Amino acid sequence: MKWKILPKKSDELIEQLLINRGIKTAKDKNQFFHPQISDFEKDLQIPGTAKATKRILEAIKKDELIVVFGDYDVDGICASAILYKGLTSIGAKVLPYIPHREKEGYGLSKLGLEFARDSGATLVITVDNGIAAIDQVKFAKEIGLDLIITDHHIPGRERPDAFEIVHSTKMCGAAVAWCLIRDLIKKELATELLQFVAIATVCDLLRLVGLGRAFVFEGLQILRRTTNLGLLTLINECGTSLQDIGSFEIGYMIGPRLNAMGRLEHAIDSLRLLCTKDPVKARRLAKLLCETNSTRQRMTEEALEQAKLLVDKQNKIHVLASKDWSAGIIGLVAGKVTDEYSRPAIAISIGEEISKGSARSIDGINIVELIRKHADILIDVGGHPGAAGFSLYSKHIEIFKKRLEEYKLVLPEEERVLEVEAEVNSKQLTKGLVSELEKFEPFGMDNRRPIFATRGMRVSDIRTVGDGKHLKGRADGLDFIAFGMGEWANMLQSGQTIDLAYNLELDTYNGAEKLQLKVRDVTNSFH
Repeated sequence: MKWKILPKKSDELIEQLLINRGIKTAKDKNQFFHPQISDFEKDLQIPGTAKATKRILEAIKKDELIVVFGDYDVDGICASAILYKGLTSIGAKVLPYIPHREKEGYGLSKLGLEFARDSGATLVITVDNGIAAIDQVKFAKEIGLDLIITDHHIPGRERPDAFEIVHSTKMCGAAVAWCLIRDLIKKELATELLQFVAIATVCDLLRLVGLGRAFVFEGLQILRRTTNLGLLTLINECGTSLQDIGSFEIGYMIGPRLNAMGRLEHAIDSLRLLCTKDPVKARRLAKLLCETNSTRQRMTEEALEQAKLLVDKQNKIHVLASKDWSAGIIGLVAGKVTDEYSRPAIAISIGEEISKGSARSIDGINIVELIRKHADILIDVGGHPGAAGFSLYSKHIEIFKKRLEEYKLVLPEEERVLEVEAEVNSKQLTKGLVSELEKFEPFGMDNRRPIFATRGMRVSDIRTVGDGKHLKGRADGLDFIAFGMGEWANMLQSGQTIDLAYNLELDTYNGAEKLQLKVRDVTNSFH
């Protein structure tokens, strides 16, 4: 990879890391290291909340049934749990509804709205969807449903004609739902529900500076002492402990398991897990989520191997299609192909009549706009510059593929870039520095775990682990591990000097604490 070393602005390493994150004033620093949701009160007062809460209270008074219309990803599931728990605590009759990914697709559906009407509901509250559902909102009105939209996605030119809209792009969908309900419910419950906001914020890849950081910081404190039966059982099934939960565990353990049901089965089971008070049911559901996630991992690996065989490295965009791929995993396949080849990638699950596509892009290529140029052969398309989803008639796949591959796409710099926060001397790498870095937690979007670079490190004790897949050794006397870089063992010799880019961490294996470099890249320009 090409290393992009951020410009040096301070001799103090911690100060440099803060500058890299745009944190310069004493107030910014205090807000970063001691984030509080209360510092963002203005952002929490979302327009439309007053009218929406008045309608909710009216529904409770008249004993109306309220349907909470969620989404099948982690944000939608957590938002649904927040409203379900919040509304039922103040005496509302609530029925949650999560659409089926393959049968209904994303967001408000005619099928779901008819279900709400047939169930006897008069009020539908969307979470994490609805801001672009113009036709569906009209249909809701036609069948006698009042609709409150709570969403955080970017709206189109036209806003839906709903009873009320509670919308903010400054937070995730679960946070918008929390802002709607927080003043209607007991303060203790509002605080407890922040754990779901934290999970959703991390999994929906929101910025972990400012408001997003405050939500995750406070939410993690609740999560680490949670009494939620479903979360406790799931965390136990993941093989980790409550006190160890951080943004990494949310993003790589909890999130994928909650997401797996919506990818392959039905996300309502993930919501049931978060809401159940039955220990037997919690264990059954947690096991189901973990098993489904394992299946999802296996399916993704198999599909990725097939996808790689379809890749033509000459193409500037990879459009790959198969009848064997589930629509629930094509986004993951597209993402992995994009990462591996540094090209935009589209994976299509071929159906008998209608096929589903998912796209991922690289910096500088707006993938949703690129796909929209072919609206004449698409059924629908949505997304943002980095990722998009669409559907089209299967008979049009070949022409769609041909058009995109022949499009004169101008790619930005092709070499993969690794952003290095600072060059450091190996003598600066201490346990004290690790302690200072821990204060930057929770890590995530716009607050990545810092990557450092050190030039001319002398290596020794080179060996491979994990059936030759990974590289281990020592550099300037410090242990290092380089995942997926086993082939370097044949190129390195003890005493050689190399340049390393890495994360600094403490390895606590077998109870012993020692510094370790988690290598991100090695330069082959040996000294």
